[in-house]
Amino acid sequence: MSQSDAFLQAGKTAVSQNIHGTVQFLQRFPPFNQMENTHLAFLVEQCQLRFYGPADRIIGPEDGSVEHFYIVKQGRVVGERTHQGRSVAETTFEITAGECFPLAALLGERATRTEHLAAEDTFCLQLNKAAFIKVFALSEEFRDFALRGVSSLLDKVNRQVQQKAVETLGTQYSLNTRLGELAMRHPVTCSPETALREAVRLMHDQQVGSIVIVDALKAPLGIFTLRDLRQVVANGIEDFGQAIAAHMTAEPFYLSPDHSAFDAAIAMTERHIAHVCLVKEQRLCGVVSERDLFSLQRVDLVHLARTIRHAPRLDTLINLRGEISQLVERMLAHGASSTQITHIITLLNDHTVCRVIELVLAQIGDPGVPFTWLCFGSEGRREQTLHTDQDNGILFEADDAAHAEQIRQRLLPIAQQINTHLAACGFTLCKGNIMASNPELCLSRAEWARRFAAFIREATPQNLLAFSIYFDLRVVWGDEQGCQQLRRGILAQVADNRLFQRMMADNALRHRPPVGRFREFVLERKSGEKATLDLKIQGLAPFVDGARLLALAHGVTAINTLERLRQLITLGVIEPLDGAAYEEAYHFIQQTRMQQHQLQTRQNRPYSNRVDPDNLNQLDRRILREALRQAQRLQSSLALRYQL
Repeated sequence: MSQSDAFLQAGKTAVSQNIHGTVQFLQRFPPFNQMENTHLAFLVEQCQLRFYGPADRIIGPEDGSVEHFYIVKQGRVVGERTHQGRSVAETTFEITAGECFPLAALLGERATRTEHLAAEDTFCLQLNKAAFIKVFALSEEFRDFALRGVSSLLDKVNRQVQQKAVETLGTQYSLNTRLGELAMRHPVTCSPETALREAVRLMHDQQVGSIVIVDALKAPLGIFTLRDLRQVVANGIEDFGQAIAAHMTAEPFYLSPDHSAFDAAIAMTERHIAHVCLVKEQRLCGVVSERDLFSLQRVDLVHLARTIRHAPRLDTLINLRGEISQLVERMLAHGASSTQITHIITLLNDHTVCRVIELVLAQIGDPGVPFTWLCFGSEGRREQTLHTDQDNGILFEADDAAHAEQIRQRLLPIAQQINTHLAACGFTLCKGNIMASNPELCLSRAEWARRFAAFIREATPQNLLAFSIYFDLRVVWGDEQGCQQLRRGILAQVADNRLFQRMMADNALRHRPPVGRFREFVLERKSGEKATLDLKIQGLAPFVDGARLLALAHGVTAINTLERLRQLITLGVIEPLDGAAYEEAYHFIQQTRMQQHQLQTRQNRPYSNRVDPDNLNQLDRRILREALRQAQRLQSSLALRYQL
């Protein structure tokens, strides 16, 4: 072999090794780790390696239509954008090894709106536009990521969770199973004129617990169940020749076949029913019963909720509360989302509170005045996790101040007993005394209205910190009309008070997401322990506070954070793409928090919202960082909106 041939061969070997090493590097990161090897190898072969020193400009708006795709191989890249009316650029994101840019501009065939700068010595793989288009066409995994970004990664996480559930439990156990797949047989039906005797005989022959009464077009008019039959017998009715219409439950609740098993379980729990009709195009097409859910060994949510609501004594309730943690464990195994789990925890907590109130009233006696039990904060937003304390109050109607004081003195002993019983059931007593047994939180509707009005009018940064959770008020027990009137008044006052909104915006910026400009995470060290970040305060709070402010300012009646964001999108207050990104980010942070709480429960450790990012896998770290950046973006939009 000649010397020139040897040099050529050595060069080819070096190039081959370099390509192989780069492929191995990219296979550590999504979406490249999901691509076929041939497609990834083609991408790497078409790339050129570029070096940028600290503060070097990589690409910016003035460069015109984007012609290259970049992947960070080493170092960090920050994105800076100058908002209208401001002279100082704001860092909008920071990306590190394995991440890429600028996808949106490249796909849109336009200039990027962000200045991309190297934050330190940085190497990037640069792919020209023609090669990018070829990879985009070849690889479905790359194309999915390019079009949907972090959304596709979140889908991957959710698929992994559900796949694990399938491997462990089988596909038939998924909470996301369509109801149409559960209702395997035709529903038993009859007309409104059918005799009660004949309807019961049909139920017996078909071995079902319900019969649906339909019209000539098969639209459901009512439902008759074994529970209704027991009531007929208890009432001493002897004429079973009467028409079934006289004994059916009219206008039965229904869902579509495309709803999930989770939707049915929640409906049964909330409405205290054991059967859900399935309706498609206004025609009955099936019935799903509580037994259908249990026959597939799904989580026994409906049974647990019913047992709580009918617990005969406090000690029974205390024992039942221990089953909620086991229920959450099973739900996580079934692939349930954090939104589903917090919904269920709140639902079971509501049932517990209602039963405690009923037991206390049975023990002490009816005070003779109707009252409404309110909850605030995370319970009000239906966002509770396993660890929760009490944030509650009482609302009642009174003629005047003297009458209100008289009623208050009758209700306070009852409130004290309820708070004590709830503490026995695991609802920690509030250290700030935000409880109904506090005379300042046992108020007539007029007193509550005056208190909110004074607070909105005279709020300070200091008292705003403590008072914000009251804006998330919700009725748990009692008549809802008074609370609805109170909320309408609050929304009207906040909408007219720009100064108060600005103060709330300033308050919403107090918890900054722990993502720094030159570091991946900005962590805090507490009590000599390893530096960590707080998922609740630094991750969820920016979304909760931001959504609350915008909802109050624009008359949105929703209380739940995600529902607030969705209504704000509908009103045009938040851009749809931004709202979807905020929702995904909130969901992931809450999911991470729930999984940590469940791990702490299994290990018999105290609950903590602090997490060490080093304990997360590469995919979860990346999504958490992106989720926290979305919190930064929401805060930046509030700062811009209110000129802070």
